[in-house]
Amino acid sequence: MRVDVMSTPRPLTRAGQHAQRVSAAGFDGMVLTEGGRTAYLTAVASALAAPELELATGVAVAFPRSPMVTAQVAWELQELTGGRFRLGLGTQVRTHVVRRYGVEFEHPGPRLRDYVLAVRACFAAFRGAPLDHHGDFYELTFMSPQWSPGAIDVPDPAVDVAAVNPWMLRMAGEVADGVHIHPIGNPGYLRRTALPAIADGAARAGRDPDEVALIVPVTTIVGDTDAEIAAARDRARASLSFYGSTPNYAFVWDEAGFEGTTARIRAHQKAGDLAAMAAEITDDHLAVFCVEATWDDLADRLIDTYDGLAARLALYSPQFDGPERFERYGAVAAEVSRRTAA
Repeated sequence: MRVDVMSTPRPLTRAGQHAQRVSAAGFDGMVLTEGGRTAYLTAVASALAAPELELATGVAVAFPRSPMVTAQVAWELQELTGGRFRLGLGTQVRTHVVRRYGVEFEHPGPRLRDYVLAVRACFAAFRGAPLDHHGDFYELTFMSPQWSPGAIDVPDPAVDVAAVNPWMLRMAGEVADGVHIHPIGNPGYLRRTALPAIADGAARAGRDPDEVALIVPVTTIVGDTDAEIAAARDRARASLSFYGSTPNYAFVWDEAGFEGTTARIRAHQKAGDLAAMAAEITDDHLAVFCVEATWDDLADRLIDTYDGLAARLALYSPQFDGPERFERYGAVAAEVSRRTAA
């Protein structure tokens, strides 16, 4: 397994310094989220400052950008990183896509499938093939040499998608190189829901499901004292309650045996009570959805839990746990990567 740190983009004047710190700490790479700042520009700044890092968007919002624009940016990043870039794409939710970005959201799953295929058609065109993509949502048929970035000396970027529900997971198994698992995607969910659906999609396309990499965020609870563990649990409760408020993800809690978690969290959310939202995440939830350990045991716990399931782990906690713990996470990441190397 490769081990990355989940990283929220920051001002570009600080992005390179952060990337150097990530590399020095021992992480293999960064998974760059996209919110108020774009993942792509942070990837450029990071690649220039720390060219040894493996970088992935995790995830970039697909629909506000045309497939051609996304393909061009990914192509240039793949060239810049020497083949160490993964393009991670997601749908976001309707409110953001329609009301914040001002673009269409209808049929998001099939639209994202077509988007991935359109991006791949662009990659082929950059290498000289005719651009000839005719999908349900995107039609791309024109590429002249002066508008092509041209071939690069590394393979095409991997194209990954964010997927939670079984339909999206099957689609990922059919057309994607990898799947960005949601932060509440616990190991039981991976075995019971994600892997079977991905395998089904892969079989429909005549693919080996092992070709589809699982990129798994991990929320850790780590410390050597009761106070450290208690503080880490509180941070984990707050994070999980935020994600647990999304109705589309309710089934993940339910299938893990925590029926009604989303409904209870949403009731507190509507009342504006963040503390009550977090309090809905019990110790039993934490035991299923997090990895808890001492610092000396964390590498063992991560390997025992995820080796054979995930191709990449994205440690979710370092970006929230403070600078004094960051290097310790990096050391754990380096140990996990070394011990699981093929």
